[in-house]
Amino acid sequence: MRGGTVGGPGPMGHRLDTAAVEVKVEYRVIARIIPYVRPYLWHLLAALLAMIVVTISGLITPYLEAVAIDRYILNAGQLDGSARLNGILRLALIYLGLNIVIWLSSYAQTLLVAIAGQQVIYALRQKMFAHLQKLSFSFFDKTETGRIMTRLTNDVNALSEFISSGILNVINDALMLGGIVLIMSSLNWRLALLTFTTFPLMLYVATRFRGRMQRAYHEVRRKAATVNVNLAESISGVRVTQSFVREGQNAQRFDEHNMDNMQANMQAAQLNSAFGPLMEILAALGVSIVIWYGGTLLQRGEITFGVVFAFLRYVGRFFMPIRDLSQVYNVWQAATVSVDRIFELLDQVPTVEDAPDAPDLPTLKGHIRFVGVDFGYDPALPILHQINLDIPEGKVVALVGPTGAGKSSMINLLARFYDPTAGVITIDGCDLRRYTQKSLHEQLGVVLQDSFIFSGTVRDNISYGRPTAGMAEIIAAAEDVNAHEFILRLPAGYDTEVGERGARLSLGQRQLIALARAMLCRPRILILDEATSSVDAYTEVLIQRALETLLRGRTAIVIAHRLSTIRHADSIVVINEGRIVQQGTHAELMQNMGGLYQKLSDH
Repeated sequence: MRGGTVGGPGPMGHRLDTAAVEVKVEYRVIARIIPYVRPYLWHLLAALLAMIVVTISGLITPYLEAVAIDRYILNAGQLDGSARLNGILRLALIYLGLNIVIWLSSYAQTLLVAIAGQQVIYALRQKMFAHLQKLSFSFFDKTETGRIMTRLTNDVNALSEFISSGILNVINDALMLGGIVLIMSSLNWRLALLTFTTFPLMLYVATRFRGRMQRAYHEVRRKAATVNVNLAESISGVRVTQSFVREGQNAQRFDEHNMDNMQANMQAAQLNSAFGPLMEILAALGVSIVIWYGGTLLQRGEITFGVVFAFLRYVGRFFMPIRDLSQVYNVWQAATVSVDRIFELLDQVPTVEDAPDAPDLPTLKGHIRFVGVDFGYDPALPILHQINLDIPEGKVVALVGPTGAGKSSMINLLARFYDPTAGVITIDGCDLRRYTQKSLHEQLGVVLQDSFIFSGTVRDNISYGRPTAGMAEIIAAAEDVNAHEFILRLPAGYDTEVGERGARLSLGQRQLIALARAMLCRPRILILDEATSSVDAYTEVLIQRALETLLRGRTAIVIAHRLSTIRHADSIVVINEGRIVQQGTHAELMQNMGGLYQKLSDH
């Protein structure tokens, strides 16, 4: 579609983020990330190899310390001075070399994981954006922008954290635990077995916290989405807010959402803050067991001091990966919720789709027909009833009627933003549902009452539908709609930055740029939805003159309330409560005294 978009009332129904907080973690959802990770598998395997080197090197260092204590420090009298010094120097150099290896391997691991993680997140976010571009209007009717933004920002960031710092850390910690268990068991199996008795307690604590933390993180995501929705709406409507002096009420409303968000985060933080110290207490219990029982064995002469020292070092490292796993578990909880929400978005299916073998429409002449068309945004609440309308090629047809009569719904159907629930719409005899939407939109031009102007320059906005258009074509389109003169008066002419949503332009200027945008695309069919209703009299004259150029030789559908806009139309269609109640020229309809058109004209 060229020139803009057409909106309509949205259906009632399920919206993103409104599901209950009680959510079962389905680990199968994580498997859906695998296709995104697979292209960077070699990065992760290399990072895994580097991580294994770090783990093995880290496991050796406490053993070297125990050997140094027992062989070269406490038993120094059994060796001559030269042998003792050489032994200590050798162990010191090995110790230093291992730490250099640890540093280099850690650097490589961190870099490789960051590369893989960021590439995965880039690909996923790109797919989400592309998928959003394909979704039908019905999705955006029922989903707030803030909730969509939360999916692309907060949820993707949570997943990024897990990929970057979670996946390999789990493997690393598992290898570390396994290595420590083997080494401690080989040093003294009785002391090791007694130390490991704290592990079931840790497992019990983690299991007890699991469900509560998952629910807490889901609530955090849901509340953050609500804040984003309110923030986006407040920023977009700031002019209305200030006009009606609603700053205080809006601040109070935002405060309520912000407070809910803070409380959800505080609940998650309380669980997290309780979980960590509990693991620390259990770790301290393990160290206490080593001090007590290891000291007892040392007094009996059943163990050396170096072994006790090594045990204390290994016990500290034994509980460190367990503590790390608890932190990774928190990241895992947030990531699983985020992945579920990300794929909830990606699983949204367009309600209007092309058939797999749909051909492109041929070049249209513009003969439009509505045959027995029924439609409702909510199937239970129909809006249009048995619409039968024939618009010959090259004719201008005006749609008039009270607000909510169904005028915008008709052009929504013509642009195939929605499909009718009954009946058929054809152009030149082609059923629109049998052809690609792209080929239809490329031959339509739409100008709305408040056409959307994008951030960028005037030139960018005029050429939006034809980015390859040359400057001469852009200027010609602006001249055709009487926009060239005001554009030249702008600070940088066609290169003037218009600001967000065209904030630096007047409403009339935005409309003229929208008309130029439509004109540049040379559409076969033109739709004007209240294009002149909100502009001043002078700008309306400019637009009316522009329309004479735009409408020449084209099929056009014009929605308007101003008599000056529609009185010269080839045919005027009067719609009321979703039905066509009158049709004819202005003169013909005015002869029907007491008819709806005559009443609308009087008003």
